[in-house]
Amino acid sequence: MRKKEIKSFQRGLIVVLALTFILLNQCSIKKDTKALKLAHGLPTEHPVHNAMVYMQKRLAEISEGKLTLQIYPSGQLGSEQQCVELLQIGSLAITKVSAAIMESFADDYKVLGLPYLFRSKEHGFKVMDGEIGRELLLSTENKWLRGLCFYDAGSRSFYTISKPIVTPDDLTGMKIRVMKSKTAMEMVQALGGSPTPLSWGELYTALQSGVVDGAENNPPSFNTSHHYEVCKYYSMDEHSAVPDVLIISKTIWDRLNDQEQKWLQQAADESVPVERKLWAESVKESLKIVLEAGVKINYPDKDLFREKVKSIYDGYKSNETIHSYIQRIQAIN
Repeated sequence: MRKKEIKSFQRGLIVVLALTFILLNQCSIKKDTKALKLAHGLPTEHPVHNAMVYMQKRLAEISEGKLTLQIYPSGQLGSEQQCVELLQIGSLAITKVSAAIMESFADDYKVLGLPYLFRSKEHGFKVMDGEIGRELLLSTENKWLRGLCFYDAGSRSFYTISKPIVTPDDLTGMKIRVMKSKTAMEMVQALGGSPTPLSWGELYTALQSGVVDGAENNPPSFNTSHHYEVCKYYSMDEHSAVPDVLIISKTIWDRLNDQEQKWLQQAADESVPVERKLWAESVKESLKIVLEAGVKINYPDKDLFREKVKSIYDGYKSNETIHSYIQRIQAIN
């Protein structure tokens, strides 16, 4: 065999051996480790995303690399609704949704959207971390969705384009974007506004074009969405404190063994206090940013708003499940 042919054969053999090693290594990785895809629609600077990054790190540490998370932020794998649908068919492992969105999967979640339900942030945390929170997280298993934990999503307040909301009367006739939540729509109607359900991704353009007159959300979302570029009035009426929910596909959860389920749940639970700390810092920073951008922040009398929404609670007296949840939540110290 000529020298050139020998060298060519040697190079080819080296390539084949290298490829064989890589393939064998990949097979080993696939056999010994599992990677779960987590997708959501939030930007990477959002505190909830950063809590998920912490969860990703802790899961890798706890499992010694045997179970990992791959995070796809900013709607890379679809809208919030699309991600939930992907969970239901087992094509995506985990996503983050507002508890308001979960109303369409389990009626029990409606209780969390009730305005002025919690007496304080600490009261809300006790509910989320306790028996009621656990019941709600597991209430959607028959829809192939299982809750892992609740994240703080702060208090939602109104922001508008042309005028401030100081009293409920200021909402009369105004088109206000809400999530696709029956409770959110009932609340805006009770306050005199016209609820307009829109997806989060459509909202900036809808505000710009005047399709809606305003919206309602927490300060970090108002900031990171850049809605403050269009809406120059933010009214801290803090009408609701709907949490976010980290949910996993029941199909994929059931594929994990007991140890893997414990690792994942531990990482999720440990990310909760981290998220709450990040959230509190983000609220302060967000209010500072929007103020510097020329937004006028109002602090209306919340009692005026509370009085207007009492009728919503009366409407749930005939709903045994929701009424029971309301009583149990109000009984928590």
